[in-house]
Amino acid sequence: MKLGRRSVLEQLTKWRDMVDKEEFPFPRNENFIGRKKELSELEFILFGDITGESERDYFELKARSKRKNLTVGWSKSSLAEERHRASGSRKGKEPVIWKESEKEIEMQSFERQHYQRPKGGQNSRRKRSKKTVYGKGVACVTGDSGIGKTELLLEFAYRFHQRYKMVLWIGGESQYIRQNYLNLRSFLEVDVGVGNSIDKSRINGFEEQEEAAISRVRKELMRNIPFLVVIDNLESEKDWWDQKLVMDLLPRFGGETHILISTRLPCVMNLEPLKLSYLSGVEAMSLMQGSINDYPIAEIDALRIIEEKAGRLTLALAIVGSMLSELPINPSRLLDTINRMPSRDILWSDREVHLLRKNTFLLQLFEVCFSIFDHADGPGSLAMRMVLVSGWFAPAAIPISLLSLAAHKVPKKHNGTQFWRKLLHSLTCGFSSSYSKRSEVEASSMLLRFNLARSSTKEGYIHFNELIKVYARKRGVTGAANAMVQAVASRGSLPLHSEHVWAACFLLFGFGNNPKVVELRVSELLCLVKQVILPLAIWTFVTFSRCGAALELLRVCTDALEAADQAFLTPVEKWLDKSLCWKPIQTNAQLNPYLWEELALSRATVLEIRAKLMLRGGQFDIGDDLIRKAIFIRTSICGEDHPDTIAARETLSKLTRLLANVETHTSS
Repeated sequence: MKLGRRSVLEQLTKWRDMVDKEEFPFPRNENFIGRKKELSELEFILFGDITGESERDYFELKARSKRKNLTVGWSKSSLAEERHRASGSRKGKEPVIWKESEKEIEMQSFERQHYQRPKGGQNSRRKRSKKTVYGKGVACVTGDSGIGKTELLLEFAYRFHQRYKMVLWIGGESQYIRQNYLNLRSFLEVDVGVGNSIDKSRINGFEEQEEAAISRVRKELMRNIPFLVVIDNLESEKDWWDQKLVMDLLPRFGGETHILISTRLPCVMNLEPLKLSYLSGVEAMSLMQGSINDYPIAEIDALRIIEEKAGRLTLALAIVGSMLSELPINPSRLLDTINRMPSRDILWSDREVHLLRKNTFLLQLFEVCFSIFDHADGPGSLAMRMVLVSGWFAPAAIPISLLSLAAHKVPKKHNGTQFWRKLLHSLTCGFSSSYSKRSEVEASSMLLRFNLARSSTKEGYIHFNELIKVYARKRGVTGAANAMVQAVASRGSLPLHSEHVWAACFLLFGFGNNPKVVELRVSELLCLVKQVILPLAIWTFVTFSRCGAALELLRVCTDALEAADQAFLTPVEKWLDKSLCWKPIQTNAQLNPYLWEELALSRATVLEIRAKLMLRGGQFDIGDDLIRKAIFIRTSICGEDHPDTIAARETLSKLTRLLANVETHTSS
């Protein structure tokens, strides 16, 4: 302000407001239980030393073999540093004392790369210990679904966020991780669009443009500024789109930026992960009991049985605890209710979560929750339908309005028997009296209270655990996937809901070896192409330089339009035509000429956009073939002099000229 640089102050204020609202995906869990040992070990792995309360937990850490080049200890200024950390409240990282030089870091990396795998025995343990790199700023947590990996990472981020400029949270699902990584552009204030090319004297290929966008984000993370990058639920070490290593996205280890990963994979990037175990018996009991501490011994035994049958999963224990606190029911009666709940016959594939296949008790627990919702709000309650339709949304947080809209499109269905209605009426006596017919806000509030969903830092958003979403998909509710696609098509927003727009496209087109899940009428498909698919492809290409994903989306869209066009040209035989022998068999194109023309023009538009994008990536020959097809369609329907036909011919002229220049340059 003294220098008169108001723009800098305004920019800083805007950045702080954004950090306050969007730095963390979830609010802090005020009822977080246990995990002291794991938190201390994560701090030790990332920082190379431990401070404050975590120092008292250091003796609990499992002994590790000594490393030659790494010395962990207190310097003379450690006491002053600790006082500084305790007194400092502003955003920023306190100084961390590193005990090794850059040369030692490089030597350790060289030793890891050239270390020969020993043959079994005691040496294998030594090899595993060498994978753990202390003080290099990268840690990995592994464990089963629902065991509490995200909760651990979230608690660590909240505890130590003052040491970093910002916490950058990335969803690690393989289909979305590249987009989630490039979404950091808004936090890092980096332009990753295709127009921000370094070398503007020539046309860069698509792969070069994508790598340039990623390198700009990675460069910001490699500056001398401390960030905490959290990759939650990393599904694979390779990107789903091009099979490139996810490690290529990350900055080099040993810098100011720290990397924290959670995954179900047994090993990631040759790192020895921190294996997350179950909560202790006392911690599990505390999670289920909540504020009720006066259960008799018989009820405590029932809680122990529930804990064992639920596989000691943190998610299941939290749901049980919420049911005991929300309903007038004791543990033994709840256990009896869950055991008597019939389980559904579900065909599990090899790709589904193994945990759900073997844990029938967990599935019965979900069904008890659904039945409670139905009793509280009538058959086919909004809360239950919101859970069932959530399985088709992307892994990101879901807007309650969008989720409710999709749930309302799912038909109500109730298969409950008179016995279960009577049982649940007695079980939930007094519960439904305070809940009349629920709006979307009330339904989402009930999902949060029963821990089937969790709140998001974004107002009006909720998040579902992957176990619940997998079960919702496998439960097979008719029309749930179609309802999700229709809701996104009618109310989806690219800047706000891009992940869910992509999820709708995956359901509609399949992509790769994945089957199509949703079939739309031609009129619905044309509306979706115009309002959703074309804007998504252009936005993805131009704003994020994700050329491959955008072009693949347009390719599968073209295939879908061509398949619909072929169906229109297939002869249609109606029962009325059989009695009219003199009337020839017609096609859908003849019966619906206007719809067929709209379908053909939509295909021409997609082809033209693909040709223009090929132009920006130097694929002139492919673009030439695509634009000629578009011109043929437009000429056949609109004529030679139509403005759209003329514009397409101008694109063809440009492509022809550039293609001739390339051929001339190649021949010379």
